[in-house]
Amino acid sequence: MKTKALILFIAVISIINLSAQNRWILLPDGSISWSIKNGEAHSDNIEMSGRFISVITTYGVDETGELISSKQLVFPMLRTIPNDTRGNLIYTFSSDAVPMIRINNRPVNEQIIRFSLKGILTTTSIFNNNINVIREFFPSTDKPLAIEKCTIENTSARNITVDVEDFEKNTRSHRERSVYDIYEISAKTSGAGIYSLKPGDKLTFAVLFTGRKISDPPLVVDIEKELSQRQKFVDQMFSTLVFTSPDPVLNRMFDFAKIRAMESIYETKGGLVHSPGGANYYAAIWANDQAEYANPLFAYTGYSTAIEAGMVSWAWFAKYMNPEYKPIPSSIIAEGMGFWNGAGDRGDQAMIAYGASRFALALGDKKAAEEIWPLIEWCLEYCNRKLTSDGIVASDSDELEGRFPAGKANLCTSSLYYDALISAAYLGHDLGKTSRLTNQYKRMATELRKNIDKYFGTKVEGFETYRYYDGNDVLRSWICIPLTVGIFDRARGTLDALFSPHLWTSQGLLTQAGTTTFWDRSTLYGLRGAFAAGAADRGLQYLKEYSYRRLVGDHVPYAVEAWPEGNQRHLSAESALYCRVITEGIFGFRPTGLNSFTVTPQLPAEWNGMSLNNIIAFGGKKIDITVVRSEGKIKVDVNSDGENIKSVLVDNGTGINIEL
Repeated sequence: MKTKALILFIAVISIINLSAQNRWILLPDGSISWSIKNGEAHSDNIEMSGRFISVITTYGVDETGELISSKQLVFPMLRTIPNDTRGNLIYTFSSDAVPMIRINNRPVNEQIIRFSLKGILTTTSIFNNNINVIREFFPSTDKPLAIEKCTIENTSARNITVDVEDFEKNTRSHRERSVYDIYEISAKTSGAGIYSLKPGDKLTFAVLFTGRKISDPPLVVDIEKELSQRQKFVDQMFSTLVFTSPDPVLNRMFDFAKIRAMESIYETKGGLVHSPGGANYYAAIWANDQAEYANPLFAYTGYSTAIEAGMVSWAWFAKYMNPEYKPIPSSIIAEGMGFWNGAGDRGDQAMIAYGASRFALALGDKKAAEEIWPLIEWCLEYCNRKLTSDGIVASDSDELEGRFPAGKANLCTSSLYYDALISAAYLGHDLGKTSRLTNQYKRMATELRKNIDKYFGTKVEGFETYRYYDGNDVLRSWICIPLTVGIFDRARGTLDALFSPHLWTSQGLLTQAGTTTFWDRSTLYGLRGAFAAGAADRGLQYLKEYSYRRLVGDHVPYAVEAWPEGNQRHLSAESALYCRVITEGIFGFRPTGLNSFTVTPQLPAEWNGMSLNNIIAFGGKKIDITVVRSEGKIKVDVNSDGENIKSVLVDNGTGINIEL
């Protein structure tokens, strides 16, 4: 009883300490809210996306309580010259790109009350103490369009007259800088006019932000339909792959992460494509962001748009297979019309093989798996041909593309290749490939694991862990990679190093000890690895610290890319990695066949239970996993399509095999 009381006390103190840092709170409707205090000055930004647009909106209040607002619009399919990675039409509208509003012939000077977020940015303000103004900003799901819907409610006791300016601002591109046509970007009032509102009446109008080729007709917009479609998408994200734990912040961040991970999908002329975003990276794919980070998650979400985007990405990469085994480009850009390979071979083939094999297994679609198989097999052979005399995989760099040294062979590439070999053996078996081939992959994985420990395993800065490359003598965040692929030989020393002051900061893991640079992707891999290695209580402590900062702190509500580079952009694949901390770390979900998987639940001591519901995988089956503490052990129930297929009482952290 004393131990339980101590755990409870520590948990309460932890929540109090974390809450003290919060700017936002959680609301029962699934949103988060920031209520403005007198004299408070703060601004933030968020990226939101649809099939033909992405918007990065900056919002907040200054010292006088005035609204801070700007909207950076990105139109990925309005290509510019040069038609390269960043060849997206971009334009920023500042705070003056809104219609003037007058009430009783007086300009409205709004007092901002609160902001809220749930896939839509909602701003609530008040005028003259009795007129409510609500603004809802969001991207269209299927048009090159963003909308700021404004609702004015007369909460006074008398009639008022509202004058909404007929505002329009247009700008056009130069033909010689445009791939397809002259482009027009517009901000225009929909619903301008003079209105009389009785007490209790509401008025709705909107500002439409659009981009188009001038040869195309202007959009016809149904504002309520657009809002409904965006809300429907958000609701779908909240209802699929549902994580429930005793910590509401983790639950909410998981739901928000699904929004960001799966909204950033664009309808290119080459098909649906998931892209990172960040005002730079659209209508293109990368071997790390899409193949390695996002696609493995998409396969068990049941979200058909994301699954299709995954399939398109494999087809795009496969076009670059060649009999000479020259590397597939790191990135395929410009709607599939070009490529970028500026950092050479970053270990991209290991990334692709890793992600494609996990995706194919979890999807459980034999026809799709057969389509992906040649790419997997080719990438594995490429890696095999890159083995050094030490039996590890050589590459020119890693996914950081030379920002930090990676030597001629790095820990990340070999670890991903190891996992890909294991997955390919599972997949090859279910596809009826020869036992000679699948056994060969198993033997290669076993040998590679030995070589990884022999070549990379060493003491670094006093910790029994890994060097990242030959000659590396300072700690690197990517030493966490082996933990995420089931290599736990040096787990204790690696976890001690990751969570030591050498690497862990208030923003997560430093890329390299002694620097100030951090990338959320390595932090999220590190957290996933901590849970996978059985350090549930330790992992939870740092996951909570990270999640509270990202969801309810000062820059919300998603995982970010990097700092100082990128200034913490909300790149989408990082949110996919957050989800995988839960699914593959805490629950230990790992596909082992087209109709089978393992779970290795890691229930933290301060939790009595958790669940992961509505997993859609293995041919569209609906899978629910429930874990509760019982008799000093954990009781794990796995349901498939509503039928209980396994119920076991095991020690925490025990692997459980599931055949569907």
